[in-house]
Amino acid sequence: MLYIGPHISTSKGMYMATKDAISISANTFQFFTRNPRGSKAKELNLEDMAKCKVLMEENNFGPLLAHAPYTLNMSSASESTREFAKMVFEDDLNRMEYIPCNLYNFHPGSHVGQGAERGIELIAQILNEVLKEGHTTTVLLELMSGKGTEIGIVFEEVKEIIDRVKLNDKLGICLDTCHIYSAGYDIVNNLDGVIEELDKIIGLDRLKAIHLNDSKNPLGSKKDRHETIGQGHIGLKAILNIMTHPKLKHIPFFLETPNELEGHREEIEMIRKALKIQ
Repeated sequence: MLYIGPHISTSKGMYMATKDAISISANTFQFFTRNPRGSKAKELNLEDMAKCKVLMEENNFGPLLAHAPYTLNMSSASESTREFAKMVFEDDLNRMEYIPCNLYNFHPGSHVGQGAERGIELIAQILNEVLKEGHTTTVLLELMSGKGTEIGIVFEEVKEIIDRVKLNDKLGICLDTCHIYSAGYDIVNNLDGVIEELDKIIGLDRLKAIHLNDSKNPLGSKKDRHETIGQGHIGLKAILNIMTHPKLKHIPFFLETPNELEGHREEIEMIRKALKIQ
């Protein structure tokens, strides 16, 4: 089963977001847990969640992917910024227990000049404080492109964070095709090699979601500029190779391309047609 969907607004509720996904032949989607540039979260509507769950089951949905706001930076040099990140993260994990979804993705953050080692230490510290035995959600660290002072641009950095977290059975990773290509991993000409390296360093068992994006910039550019599928430096052929790779094809794919709903419909139709999937 191919699970593919876009990022969809849940401003009208999870049920309507699910209906929007179905309208474009998607069978999963990603959503922000709250304002992506702020901290405010809507009150949970448990009736809406229940309707959403039924609709997902009726339409054979794969797991949804919740995305933390961009304002989180666990590795900041500012104590108040780290406290804000901890507060939001902890609140999101509690809210996730009521949402029909078991994956929560976040950007590791930027060390803002402190050095990657210090940033990794701070991220692990907060994760150790907020992760609880009772949580059913798998928290995903997203692999990054390398712009500025980002953490998580090489597999080793993500592995080091995971190793420092006591409850790391609750941790996984999200691979973003644009990010890792921009970071220097050649998924166009050496996909098998990249997968082998990822498995050796982090473990493929931790890969729970893939952000499916083309890239406006070439390999190793260290720039986070997503492009519509087939219109960038990665290209449609390489994207399809990723989606059909025997070690990746069971992972849910989430479009983060510069498109609205209709554009995502076209991308999904193009991919399904190319893969000969209805």
